[in-house]
Amino acid sequence: QVQLVESGGGSAQDGGTLRLSCTASGYTSSSRCMGWFRQAPGKEREGVAAIYSTAYTTRTSYADSVKGRFTISQDRAKNTVYLQMNSLKPEDTAMYYCAAGSRCGSVLASDYSIWGQGTQVTVSS
Repeated sequence: QVQLVESGGGSAQDGGTLRLSCTASGYTSSSRCMGWFRQAPGKEREGVAAIYSTAYTTRTSYADSVKGRFTISQDRAKNTVYLQMNSLKPEDTAMYYCAAGSRCGSVLASDYSIWGQGTQVTVSS
């Protein structure tokens, strides 16, 4: 059974940092395109970052709202994808989801078919 499990969410102050992790089981995450999404109450799910990593290359993409502040990375040996979030802002408050899909580099939710259960991030001013 394919499963994605997120962890690392919590509370942070404005300007603070958090690191989210997403561990895949049931398949190798490096064989799929991985992404991070978020959804705030009353808002649509938003793509945050995406990664495609092989033994020879890594490609990443980011939403404009997080460029320069968030970094997506992947540890293929651990089957884990990370989202390092720096300079957090109150508007980053949302439920964050990890997802796997077939269109590498996309930050569109419709391109992803496997989703984790989400981890809450709350940033206070």
